[in-house]
Amino acid sequence: MHGTAKPAIEVLFSSETIAQRIHEMAGAIMAAGLVRPLVVPILTGSFVFSADLLRALQAAGMEPEVDFLTLSSYRRGTKSSGSVTILRDMDLDVSDRDVLLIDDILDTGRTLAFAKDLIAARGARRLLTCVLLSKPVKRSVSIEPDFIAFECPPVFVVGYGMDLANRYRELPYVGRVMAG
Repeated sequence: MHGTAKPAIEVLFSSETIAQRIHEMAGAIMAAGLVRPLVVPILTGSFVFSADLLRALQAAGMEPEVDFLTLSSYRRGTKSSGSVTILRDMDLDVSDRDVLLIDDILDTGRTLAFAKDLIAARGARRLLTCVLLSKPVKRSVSIEPDFIAFECPPVFVVGYGMDLANRYRELPYVGRVMAG
């Protein structure tokens, strides 16, 4: 992109605000009393949030195992495709485990519901869900997470692991690309 100006990005949640909220969430998750916890981030968008939350959980005294589930519903666009695809499945057995499922953003609910149903069907003993952002939009499925870091305005967001066509994931904050 030589010679083209970068679009302006409005910061919605600063890195400092996110760090403080993650610390608070770690305490709430610890208080939930997960036994032999398995933390399962849904990739790719939640990788930064998950890493920071895992470190906060460790600092709070939790020693979870971690496995990953890579799902896609957006492909390269800004609107959900309406179907969820498993791009990479988990390696660990979830049967009779307490699982904390982490996602970056809850909007239509399809991705989180798909992952929750998949893990429940595989025999998880207890399943809690945690999202960085929850958008106030009409859900396509009935699901509400157990832990929410922030309520997000109904705009397309980037940064802190979330992307627009694989760009902006590296930003240390959550923002929205301004039209320009």
